[in-house]
Amino acid sequence: LLAAALAGTLVLGGCAGNKETTAASAESETVKETEAQSTEAESSQAEAETEKEETETSDAAGSGTAIRVGSLKGPTSMGLAELMDRAEKGETENDYTFTMAGKADELVGSIASGDLNIVLVPANVASILYTKTQGNVNVIDINTLGVLYVVASDDSISSMEDLKGKTVYMTGKGTTPEYVMNYLLSENGLTDGDVTLEFKSEATEVASVLKEDSSAVGVLPQPFATAACIQNEALKPVLDLTEQWNLLNKENGSQLVTGVTIVRTDFLKEHEDAVKLFIEDHKVSAAYTSEHLDEAAEMVAALGIVEKAPIAKKAMPACNIVCITGEEMKSALSGYLSVLEAADAKSVGGQLPADDFYYLP
Repeated sequence: LLAAALAGTLVLGGCAGNKETTAASAESETVKETEAQSTEAESSQAEAETEKEETETSDAAGSGTAIRVGSLKGPTSMGLAELMDRAEKGETENDYTFTMAGKADELVGSIASGDLNIVLVPANVASILYTKTQGNVNVIDINTLGVLYVVASDDSISSMEDLKGKTVYMTGKGTTPEYVMNYLLSENGLTDGDVTLEFKSEATEVASVLKEDSSAVGVLPQPFATAACIQNEALKPVLDLTEQWNLLNKENGSQLVTGVTIVRTDFLKEHEDAVKLFIEDHKVSAAYTSEHLDEAAEMVAALGIVEKAPIAKKAMPACNIVCITGEEMKSALSGYLSVLEAADAKSVGGQLPADDFYYLP
């Protein structure tokens, strides 16, 4: 584990005496100089002690702690855009370094090795990491809820039941999108024979099918869903799968979760105040995406998360960017992971994480 703290430096300066022509004057000047140096030394020592106390107090509060943060190029990074901007301007207490990756695999190795302290990853990946690191990661917040939408030109689709008899094009064969879709279909009384799921390797392939076939139905994640609708005016989001999940889980608090934020446990133990400060910074940054949509869209485009600001502006409200912590986080995430575990235990690391996975300050 690498960690850095700010330390003050103090340079002690001396006084130089003037050359005199008499011994008495020289002696007098020497006495004065000695007294001056003594006074300055005492003053400098007092300043050094004061600075040391201030530094120790600052470090204790998490101020200036170096934190290396990794995120994925997509909705998880959108919620960090305002924080990235403040950090670049030197306006944060923690000393943040941000890394954006195209795939979760790029972040997994870095957090496992300690090259990164905090990462924003898919929820099931966090659970897998908990098992692989023997419990050396903690989830500190949910950063993105569901981003999957059923997209079609068919206005008659307003519920999961309306998908009966249709072919739905999507990505994610053998991964969480498939498990989520199967769960929602099953809980709404639909069997494998009622709906055909046709899988493609890329979201762009799904968008292409929807463009070529006006009767086709697809499931796309944000911001691809928004981009597809912009390119084809006949398309529209007809079902928000997050809302469909919530309809089935009103009582237990389970939610459809896309991304979570995890921290190395040893880093958390050593710098808990700094991690708490990050969580607060993250909350402010996530809220900024909805409270200052125009400015946030420009930031997101400048960071290269989405190609153009107008697309970012339209997509972000549908990305369900949040910063959910504490017991609400635990209920939402544990319920979601339970559904994945029932579909395929390997998708969550072979078993559900223990209670100490959830950071509840």
